[in-house]
Amino acid sequence: MTEPLAAGVARTIQTKLVLPPDTNHLGTIFGGTVLAYIDEIAAITAMRHSGKAVVTASIDTVNFLSSAKVGDIFILEGVVISTGRTSMEVYVKAECQQIETGVKNLTTTAILTMVAVDSDGKPTPVTGVIPETAAEKKLFQSAQERKQRRMKVNEYAKELC
Repeated sequence: MTEPLAAGVARTIQTKLVLPPDTNHLGTIFGGTVLAYIDEIAAITAMRHSGKAVVTASIDTVNFLSSAKVGDIFILEGVVISTGRTSMEVYVKAECQQIETGVKNLTTTAILTMVAVDSDGKPTPVTGVIPETAAEKKLFQSAQERKQRRMKVNEYAKELC
């Protein structure tokens, strides 16, 4: 196993333009479109960190805080905040920026768990991560709590079947 990587090594930023087909009848971006963007940037971030293909294991939290409108610039940022043996937690934040004013607003935050897989689709080990910013360190420190919560949710879901 190689040495842990700094979180910034795989940090990924995507910029998109909110267009009419991306929006609902109110002219704001569809939540499903935002989720697709979040899943995509989380996958890219995890692949850059691990150097492997990845699959989405869970979307643990998604917080829709405000909306982006037609014509806004939509900016997503993903960073690996913790790792397990084969999994990586990725934090994604999305902001919208108004073209005319340049003002940015936080629209969405999410935490996803991505699993690295080999060419046979089997989970494969990943390199650890070293958080850099204060926010990354705080998220890193609470990773075990989130993992335990995921495990409880998974157990409950299995009981329902």
